[in-house]
Amino acid sequence: MTTLQQFKPFTSQVEDTLDRIGHPLKPYLPGLARFLLVVTFLEDSLRIVTQWEDQLWYLEKHRGMPWGVSHTFLMVNVLVMLVCSTMAIAQKQTNYAVAGLFAVILSQSIGYGLLFDFAFFIRNLSVIGGLLMLLAEAYAKSRRSYFPGLPALSETDKSTYLQLGGRVLLVLLFISIMFAGEFTLLRAGMSVIGAIACLMVAVGFKAKWSALFLVVFLSLFNVLMNNWWSLHHTHPQRDYIKYDFFQTLSIMGGFLLLVNLGPGGISVDEKKKY
Repeated sequence: MTTLQQFKPFTSQVEDTLDRIGHPLKPYLPGLARFLLVVTFLEDSLRIVTQWEDQLWYLEKHRGMPWGVSHTFLMVNVLVMLVCSTMAIAQKQTNYAVAGLFAVILSQSIGYGLLFDFAFFIRNLSVIGGLLMLLAEAYAKSRRSYFPGLPALSETDKSTYLQLGGRVLLVLLFISIMFAGEFTLLRAGMSVIGAIACLMVAVGFKAKWSALFLVVFLSLFNVLMNNWWSLHHTHPQRDYIKYDFFQTLSIMGGFLLLVNLGPGGISVDEKKKY
């Protein structure tokens, strides 16, 4: 008997226990996941509005945007983030909502000069992974083709490929976490544990429970490391830490969608059924 087979009864018992504990929350999980997924866009739109003059000054003085173009850039971003986030939460025209939010990520990366910032790039890839999970959820619930010009794939096939791409991109967040900050034994230990869970999510092995573990892991990490509320409002790093906090919440939303949907057909968990 292999080591994995010896542990199988124990893991099955743990999964059954977690199923019973989490069953009352299951109906609310998709809605909570969608809200968390877009919360970074909602916070970003609020930040732009409340710091309007500062945003204009930065875009015009540091990024060289002409007067008027900077105003249009900010207004369009705010409008798209609010409208598309609302559509995503309400599950209305999800494909257009995802496309709009993806466009915001791309436009802000270029507009603020962060396209080649490694940490920003990796975190945004993880957020995009969450958006792919959102689109996979929509495909899983619909048989209608959103993109009739593309090669004909069944909605199940499209959802499967989106789930694969989504879960692989989601775990990239841990690359930025592992390489950020000073090296300590605690950080090294947390990085190893997180990396193992990320690998399990990426290959789709015990993916639901690995994703749930990462949600708990990120919750603790976010409160301990991104505690922006403890900084004075004039602290130079407060906005950056606050931005990281809400981005991490959005990535947690992507993992919760994975918990709800499962890893999809291209996964170890799915292959084990046959």
